[in-house]
Amino acid sequence: MMPLNIAPQKQLLTVMKVNTDERLKKHLESLGITINSKLEILSISSGNLILRVKEGRLALDKVLGSKILVYVE
Repeated sequence: MMPLNIAPQKQLLTVMKVNTDERLKKHLESLGITINSKLEILSISSGNLILRVKEGRLALDKVLGSKILVYVE
């Protein structure tokens, strides 16, 4: 497992753990970031991430990216 912000780009990733408070965790779940969900890093700029989650795109800052632990498929 590794933080999302250091995971490789353009590879399928599986979310293993989300280390945030419950309020933020619920918000991420509504955006499609749940345990065992699949995502892909499309680009990284200054540590900030653009992700492909399901059929959409999502931007996360580097602080939040460091709290999401993923596994490379």
